[in-house]
Amino acid sequence: MTFPTKLISTGFMSISLASLYAAPALAHHPIGGMAPQTIWHGFLSGIAHPIIGFDHLAFILAFGLMTAFVKHQFGAALLFVAAMTCGTLLLLTGGTLPLAELVISSSIVLTGILVMRGVRVSYPVIGAIAVSAGLFHGFAFGAAVIGSETTPILGYLAGLGFVQLGLICGMGFVARTLWKATDALALKPRLSGALVAGVGLVFLLEHIELEIFKSNEGSVNRELILSKYMSYISAQLQQGVPIRSM
Repeated sequence: MTFPTKLISTGFMSISLASLYAAPALAHHPIGGMAPQTIWHGFLSGIAHPIIGFDHLAFILAFGLMTAFVKHQFGAALLFVAAMTCGTLLLLTGGTLPLAELVISSSIVLTGILVMRGVRVSYPVIGAIAVSAGLFHGFAFGAAVIGSETTPILGYLAGLGFVQLGLICGMGFVARTLWKATDALALKPRLSGALVAGVGLVFLLEHIELEIFKSNEGSVNRELILSKYMSYISAQLQQGVPIRSM
């Protein structure tokens, strides 16, 4: 592994571990846990949620990498945002989606693995992931505006859409322009996909544990699992083992 790649992987892992520490306290509470009362508060809350909710951020970045080398990335991003909006409105109108947190974590693992393996995903698969993941992520986002009036909710949805479109397309720009990646088999996107898959696996194990024991006192050590996982990925790369064969 070259020095720049080591530096990138170390930086990603440091940010990830710090975010994992912060996630339980910050996720879904950008304005102190209060429902937005104005359109401006709603907009700011919408911008903040996908960023401080680390599980959502991990998926969005992986989705951006997964669609970075397709012709219509912006269209895929719009489809995800549209499905996300429907998921949020579903919650606000009294609808329900079963096992939402488990599905959200699974979507992170799946998307991370696809990026890690360097798979050039077809448009039907991208569409299926965008719609299904968008519905469940949007459903989770809706909890932040329960009790808000229509105007703050509209601001919230606008903020959510704006920041997620920017993040998805921004990751495409990073992969193609800054990392000089020409296709899905490039090393840096795949290394990032491996990190995202590891993050998703940690969240998935934690949610499975919570479902089994029905307790908020989970014993899953996020930092230890992610650290060991990334050490394994780094060792495989140093030994010349292709990620897609793992």
